[in-house]
Amino acid sequence: DVPRAIELWTEAAELGSVNAHSELGHTYYCGDGAEEDKPRGIHHWQQAAMGGDTGSRNNLGYDEYKNGNYELAVQHWMISAKMGDE
Repeated sequence: DVPRAIELWTEAAELGSVNAHSELGHTYYCGDGAEEDKPRGIHHWQQAAMGGDTGSRNNLGYDEYKNGNYELAVQHWMISAKMGDE
């Protein structure tokens, strides 16, 4: 039940859950069970990345790369790698 999951992740994100921000980022960015909203997805990935989530940081790098912002993409990936992401 994706709508219920979004509701619970939203509550958890408001309470500071990094994982919830990461899940919401994926859900909105990809339109996976919700209407695609890339800016909203990026916002949640940014929140998760600031909380130390390496996967979200990697996803931000992918988005920047896809948009032609190669230097910023590499910065995201370097931060993610330094935090242990492979």
